[in-house]
Amino acid sequence: MFLTLLPATLGVTLITCWIITRLFSTSLGKILQRIIKDEIAAAWKRYIMFAIYVVGISSSVQIWNLERYIEGFQRTKDGADVLPVLNSETWVLEVYRAVIGSLQGIAWALLLFFLASLIAFVIVRNGERMHKEENRNPESVR
Repeated sequence: MFLTLLPATLGVTLITCWIITRLFSTSLGKILQRIIKDEIAAAWKRYIMFAIYVVGISSSVQIWNLERYIEGFQRTKDGADVLPVLNSETWVLEVYRAVIGSLQGIAWALLLFFLASLIAFVIVRNGERMHKEENRNPESVR
């Protein structure tokens, strides 16, 4: 049963990552196009999409949680040895944990990206504003 749980959580995570990349694809492309203004923006977009998959998978499929089904007996608080059960309720819990973990990891990665892009946008915007002012008043700069 464990040998099917790991691929199932990985599959659910891949589907989650695919949905998130489709939802944010145009936004990421527009932001990068505005900040970078070059053909390299498409390469950066591909890298960010790859990073979403890496972060989503690494934060959702928590191997240390799944190892308890391989290791066998676990000691409870009262000192008894209990064999962890892998039933339908546990499956639902593990799949839910995979989806939530994936969404949390992706949310943090996108938050960092959007914060960095906001700072870059302000810098680009100020540079454009200064460039326009220089073009309007060429004598005041000299």
